[in-house]
Amino acid sequence: MSMRFSTKARRGMVVLTTAAALALGVAGCGGGGGDDKKPESSASASKQNGSDPSAQEGQAGEPLAELRGSDGLLLQITSAQRDAGGFVTVNATLKNDGAKSVVVPAALSGNETEIVRNGRSLGGATLVDVKGKKRYYVLRDTDGRPLTTTGFSTIKTGESLSVFMQFPAPPTDASEVTFQLPTFASGTIQISG
Repeated sequence: MSMRFSTKARRGMVVLTTAAALALGVAGCGGGGGDDKKPESSASASKQNGSDPSAQEGQAGEPLAELRGSDGLLLQITSAQRDAGGFVTVNATLKNDGAKSVVVPAALSGNETEIVRNGRSLGGATLVDVKGKKRYYVLRDTDGRPLTTTGFSTIKTGESLSVFMQFPAPPTDASEVTFQLPTFASGTIQISG
């Protein structure tokens, strides 16, 4: 072995040992007396599906509307809540009441290029204020992604999926609106808040 190779190998071992000692030191300083508890769920995601709002968890009672879609799909709207930020959040359950697994129709995403480009969603949903003669489309973030549940494709028989959609809020005197989603029947819902 040459002297040069031995020196490089020794230097490498010293660097590796130092790095390992620093990593152990940092890891040892990171923990405390067990006070660092992680929350059981985040505010933006439910325990069942990644993009469900936490406000929908634990809701029970009669749905505001039940809308039938193609291939045995059923949408049960559980709440339509007006928020202080100037928008309305519609929470619902999408259920497969059919006899076989269903691929969720791509038509639910709507036909706007910006929304379709971001994958499967409920971006085709609208709220219609019949009195004010205005239609409200699903909100989008700054990257053009719809503010709805996304990333679903197939629902097995009897399975249900909690979903949400956010819209601009109609005027406060418009508490009754028509909810529309492609391939589903329309339904009238009450906005609370």
